[in-house]
Amino acid sequence: MANISLKNIKKVYPGDVVAVQDFNLEIEDKEFIILVGPSGCGKSTTLRMIAGLEDISSGELYIGDQLVNDVAPKDRDIAMVFQNYALYPHMTVFKNMAFGLTLRKMPKEEIKQKVEEAAKILDIEHLLNRKPKALSGGQRQRVALGRAMVRNPAVFLLDEPLSNLDAKLRTQMRTEIAKLHKRLGTTFVYVTHDQTEAMTMGDRIVVMKDGFIQQVDTPQNLYNKPCNLFVAGFIGSPQMNFINAVIEKMDSGYAVTFAGYRMPLPESKWANLAPYEGKEVVLGIRPEDIAINDEISSVKVNIDVVELMGSEMYLYSDLAGSKLTVRTPVIDNCKADAELWLAFNTNKLHIFDKETEKVISN
Repeated sequence: MANISLKNIKKVYPGDVVAVQDFNLEIEDKEFIILVGPSGCGKSTTLRMIAGLEDISSGELYIGDQLVNDVAPKDRDIAMVFQNYALYPHMTVFKNMAFGLTLRKMPKEEIKQKVEEAAKILDIEHLLNRKPKALSGGQRQRVALGRAMVRNPAVFLLDEPLSNLDAKLRTQMRTEIAKLHKRLGTTFVYVTHDQTEAMTMGDRIVVMKDGFIQQVDTPQNLYNKPCNLFVAGFIGSPQMNFINAVIEKMDSGYAVTFAGYRMPLPESKWANLAPYEGKEVVLGIRPEDIAINDEISSVKVNIDVVELMGSEMYLYSDLAGSKLTVRTPVIDNCKADAELWLAFNTNKLHIFDKETEKVISN
């Protein structure tokens, strides 16, 4: 079994610098879980604690049923793939992939078989006699994955493995790593700052900020039901729009008012609003949940910038002192300085407490 259990994990560096705090997570056997967050949020530190490359200041870490706080990295049955590939420049691809097995004094024929099998899966059979300097970034990353694969570890740890690749290669390698996970049936823990990688690859995503877990959920649930403003703004591209508004009680239900507009809310949003009557909240709406309406509808804006993205376009404007982005199919002759009416899909509105930043209604 390769389930991983992190219980009350904390990491403090000298000078009382807290990198990770109160980290609790259960990772299931064969799960593909992603740690995501901005630089400095503690995600790579957490991965390195699982690997044994960083000491745990307090808390308990289990791999399977074994407490591994004081177990050496080589005895944890894990393999790690780094951002910078960490290949030996003087060795061929074959020797790089075989290095860990050679240290274990595995028979040469068995090493040859394992390396060739991994090379075939990763489509790098024709590169086995080359040295790293003769490889592209994508090929080097495949070699690094192959070196981890031949060890047949219980857990794969991947620390931003695609960040050095160009956009096209990143997309290709995302698919390859997802396929590799299915093929190997092994637990994957993957660190990235790129929310697109997180959304497209993981079974579950752990969103981190300032050393704390903000939310753990499936990609779709994180997108549809963020628990706070940070998660709502971090997950999704372009990011969610945020508008300051006031909750207003109506004869039948509730509305939000902002910039001189009143927008009635559907009944599905009413449940937790009573304490917020007359108070300011933050509205969240994703760019694709705003439609262009030829007739007078909800909100009138002047478009500042238009970005054409092929089959769709992004429109940027200001509303009630906030930046507003609209994601829409291409509209002919829509240019900067155009005046448009926008219709908000109120069923897709998110409402957040302005003080605590926690969600009131999704």
